[in-house]
Amino acid sequence: MRTPDTPSRPARPERPDSVVLDLDGTLVDSVYVHVGCWRAAFRDVGVDVASHRLHRAIGMGGDRLVAEVTDDSVERSVGDDVRARHAHHFDARFGEIVALDGAEDLLEALRTSGLQVVLASSGERELTDRLLDLVPGTSAIRATLAGDEAESSKPAPDLLSVSLERVDAARAFAVGDTVWDAESAHAAGVAFVGVLTGGVTAAELREAGAVEVVEGPRELAERLDEVLAAVAEEAAGADRQG
Repeated sequence: MRTPDTPSRPARPERPDSVVLDLDGTLVDSVYVHVGCWRAAFRDVGVDVASHRLHRAIGMGGDRLVAEVTDDSVERSVGDDVRARHAHHFDARFGEIVALDGAEDLLEALRTSGLQVVLASSGERELTDRLLDLVPGTSAIRATLAGDEAESSKPAPDLLSVSLERVDAARAFAVGDTVWDAESAHAAGVAFVGVLTGGVTAAELREAGAVEVVEGPRELAERLDEVLAAVAEEAAGADRQG
């Protein structure tokens, strides 16, 4: 029994109850296929954009990408055409895409931990569903949102905010592979865990606000308890500062 002179123990940080997962580059190995398809789409309309610039933009909504890697005049003149051509090239190369190593194990680990699993992808609904069909174990996912179901695409917080409202999340974190995912999570007020499977460095993800960075889905599944503790501590610190 604690006496008046006995110091109270600090409260244990509250574990998250929900997680929002990205799809491209987080559960499926599609980032570099996207880069090649965007490059081909731009070249179709006579615009040459270097692959490294395209790679830096993967993860934001397609409605933002054209202007991001070129300028507003290109967006106005050929933006819709480029997006349509990207979709065509991506469809032609869809057979190259597979689930990332450990994706099924991660979904099972999240489910076993009692987390509400939500998927939020910048892609349109039809493409999101096709990509999810490549991933075993998706019955663990409670809700799925696609980019066309939010008012503004990543890095805006809309997609994450709607996802969290969909499952009435009390305390959540997000998992993704790009700085755009990190910015979206920060804007939505949730912690962010980065994976390296999209080709963005650990240093960049940490600079963008990642609480933890792991190699990919398998490592996140194996270290889930440790990562959840770090997320809980980050949220508790934010609460104290608030």
